[in-house]
Amino acid sequence: MNSTSTAHQILSGLFEEHTGTKPLQIQPITGSGSQRKYYRLSGKGFSYVGTVSSNIAENESFFHVASVFEKNGIPVPEIISISKDRQAYLQSDLGNVSLLDLVERSWLQGSFHPSLLDFYREAIEKLLQIQFVAGKKINFSKCYPEDRFSVMSIREDLNYFRYYFLKLHNIDFNESRLNKLFDRFARNINSRGNAAFMYRDFQARNIMVHMGKLCFIDFQGGRKGPALYDLASLLYQAKARIPDNFRRLLSDHYLNLAATNGMISRDEADEQYNMLVYLRLMQVLGAYGFRGLIQKKSHFIESIPYTLDELKKLLIRTPLNIEFDELNQLLQQTASVQDQYIKPAGARNNSLIVRVNSFSYRKGGIPDDESGNGGGFVFDCRPLPNPGRDIRFKSLTGLDEEVKNLLGSNQEVVQYLTNVYALLEQTLINYSERNFSDLMISFGCTGGQHRSVFCAEQTALFLQKKFPDIEIIVRHPELKDLYFNKL
Repeated sequence: MNSTSTAHQILSGLFEEHTGTKPLQIQPITGSGSQRKYYRLSGKGFSYVGTVSSNIAENESFFHVASVFEKNGIPVPEIISISKDRQAYLQSDLGNVSLLDLVERSWLQGSFHPSLLDFYREAIEKLLQIQFVAGKKINFSKCYPEDRFSVMSIREDLNYFRYYFLKLHNIDFNESRLNKLFDRFARNINSRGNAAFMYRDFQARNIMVHMGKLCFIDFQGGRKGPALYDLASLLYQAKARIPDNFRRLLSDHYLNLAATNGMISRDEADEQYNMLVYLRLMQVLGAYGFRGLIQKKSHFIESIPYTLDELKKLLIRTPLNIEFDELNQLLQQTASVQDQYIKPAGARNNSLIVRVNSFSYRKGGIPDDESGNGGGFVFDCRPLPNPGRDIRFKSLTGLDEEVKNLLGSNQEVVQYLTNVYALLEQTLINYSERNFSDLMISFGCTGGQHRSVFCAEQTALFLQKKFPDIEIIVRHPELKDLYFNKL
């Protein structure tokens, strides 16, 4: 079914068979990167979305998963009618507004509005239901193109990145060494747990906002795989540009819900999640290279600089473990090609990155400056009152409300931070005017758990409000198991 006229004829027949009337309009809908064709058919109070695809196996996967989702309370398009040859079908019309549309509108106003977090929280809650409730009812033998996200699947994504991004940008690498590196990376990911139904392309573009509620589309590529891959897909969607503090808040929401309900072990999640974020970014760069640079689809090219920006920040914040340092170096080269692209409209105008750390004088000591510029500010919090000496707060951290309320109401702490803010504000104005690229700010206390964490968090919040165009990265090395906690 290749011609437009044939597609119109088949879909029009399905529409008339269901409604008793012919459609008055058949309009093409811009699709994704796939070969599926979408149309909106409307007339006499009816409106449906028609899909045409000669890939029957993929269609059957969609029909099966949609049926399971609907039976388990997941809002998805209702399948209205299917052609006899299984190559065309009608779905309910969920409108034109996706969650990504709302995000992009917000950025046009200058920021990622906090009200969007309610939609993302709802999406995360539904994602867990998709993965661990409805997912248990999926017959994985009906999934397309395979039943699970295997080592081979991961290698295919990595090779997509190799051939359609690295090679197209003339990034130098040794083929043999890269083969071994990719194989080790794929096997490491595959050896970990947390298998569930993996949506595969769980991103804001595939979440429709219909009558104030979220509905989910484009799940026909789902299969059994690591649940955290979907979280990475949602929170690291490049064009959404979710600020790091919101991203941590949302990932924390997912991980806490998953741990509370016995779905995922929080202790095992952090390192696996970090690896899957890198995998997802490499996969989408390969896809954007193919769809954009090879097939000349402009909206994919527009997404490349956003993705490279995320990769650059991730390498600063949480590089891969030392066993994959060679991959870190390759990705550093990859991120450097960002200069070849025009800066996206609405992107940050200021290239200054401020890294705010807490640390323990007794354990790790003052953090190293990874930027290579040296120095930065180091503030000693040990003169401040220590909540860790009170049994009520000993097991808590500077991220917990009880500790924040205690330190935030102490005048000695308030005055300390007031002095810090004044010094940093003066410095950042100067750095911005001089186009500096990096500043590190570190707060130390005895254990790196209470005072330093609180001061680092409060300082990051102050700087984000005062300098909204500056990228703020916060790290708490002594709280590794709480890495995704909110600001």
